[in-house]
Amino acid sequence: QVQLVESGGGLVQAGDSLRLSCAASGRTFSNYNMGWFRQAPGKEREFVAAINWSGGRAYHADSVKGRFTISRDNAKSTVSLQMNSLKPEDTAVYYCAAGRVPVTTTRVSEYDYWGQGTQVTVSS
Repeated sequence: QVQLVESGGGLVQAGDSLRLSCAASGRTFSNYNMGWFRQAPGKEREFVAAINWSGGRAYHADSVKGRFTISRDNAKSTVSLQMNSLKPEDTAVYYCAAGRVPVTTTRVSEYDYWGQGTQVTVSS
């Protein structure tokens, strides 16, 4: 089992920045690729970004490319999502996920473990 706890969400204005963090506990963190997903009201959960076990390879959705950056610190068992130039359409609950999956996997069903989510609200 891997337990994941997200933090860092909040209410910001368009153009602002936020940094989300996800703390992992349980099994060896570096055994897993990590991902961030988001779910807006009335919509399906969608892929945002993923990073491989070593941190050497990252993959971002086209909708956030150039604005969001995923990173990880295996010594601290954390994965982060730096979000810059936020837009109202980025408003969603953001989830951290862990899985032994290819880093390019965008499917929700392929990830094994999930956090409870943190709310990000961007006002215009």
